[in-house]
Amino acid sequence: MVIKTRVKIIFELFRFLWERKLWWMIPIIVVLLLFALLIFFTQSSAVAPFIYTLF
Repeated sequence: MVIKTRVKIIFELFRFLWERKLWWMIPIIVVLLLFALLIFFTQSSAVAPFIYTLF
């Protein structure tokens, strides 16, 4: 249920950017979301040692 609301918020953000013609901000937000996912997975995951080797 929490994931559904978060996805809805992200969708609304992209819709807002699209309607306001702020297309140049979409790549910035995508990169920030990818970094957020990276941080989330490195905190408590078995994937963490493999991600650390990338950097």
